[in-house]
Amino acid sequence: MAKVAFIGLGVMGYPMAGHLARKGGHAVTVYNRTPARAAAWVGEYGGTSAPTPREAARDADFVFVCVGNDEDVRSVTQGDAGALAGMKKGAVLVDHTTASAILARELDAKAKALGLAFLDAPVSGGQAGAQNAQLGIMVGGDPATFGRAQPVLDVYAKSCALIGPAGSGQLTKMVNQICIAGLLQGLAEGLNFGSRAGLDMEKVISVISRGAAQSWQMENRWKPMTEGKLDGFGFAVDWMRKDLGICLEEAHKNGARLPVTALVDQFYAQVQARGGKRWDTCSLIDLLARD
Repeated sequence: MAKVAFIGLGVMGYPMAGHLARKGGHAVTVYNRTPARAAAWVGEYGGTSAPTPREAARDADFVFVCVGNDEDVRSVTQGDAGALAGMKKGAVLVDHTTASAILARELDAKAKALGLAFLDAPVSGGQAGAQNAQLGIMVGGDPATFGRAQPVLDVYAKSCALIGPAGSGQLTKMVNQICIAGLLQGLAEGLNFGSRAGLDMEKVISVISRGAAQSWQMENRWKPMTEGKLDGFGFAVDWMRKDLGICLEEAHKNGARLPVTALVDQFYAQVQARGGKRWDTCSLIDLLARD
């Protein structure tokens, strides 16, 4: 059993912290910007809550962060009330936020200067993956640090792999989001085409989902897409646009061309303009079905 802190109890962090306490048997202290959310978590899972990230991180062996973006991570890790100020020597900071590789390298350097260790460890699998402990975790950092953290990460992981040095986890998550964006646009176009052609899409999917077109997105999103049920589940458009913005910014630095990703990002901007900020990312079909 380890002593851990978990900072950020959103739709992902809340169940992840819960798995650490209930499934992993770890002693968990949580921090959330909204104290009522932390109180609700303690009421459900036990453990304790703290008034600041620094207090949550005090004496912890591992400190996990799962918040919104780069600036959110900086706000809970740095400064007098930040987690880094409260961590003991040798403790490990694990950032599950989907953020920039620049931030990962920045935190790695700050941690080392303080006698701490750091892993950037963004996750894939969405809200359902977090709730069911079936997340894919892509990690950047030192092999020895990863070896220490992996048994704890495995509590909510379907797969967990060290990709390379600090920043590699975030870069891998960018690859993940780039691939998903193209898959979803292709799926939206295919489903819309088939529906307009008068095909029975359930029969179509039963055939093509067993062939080369098969994907997780097809198996899990074709039905809500064809039924127009795009709200109340999955990965929100606002989050996807944030992630794609990180991808496009990194591509500008390394010279990679992302024409499809840039186009799909603009399609998501149109979904947002239609009121779909919290719709699932499969809502790309809405642009095709209504036009």
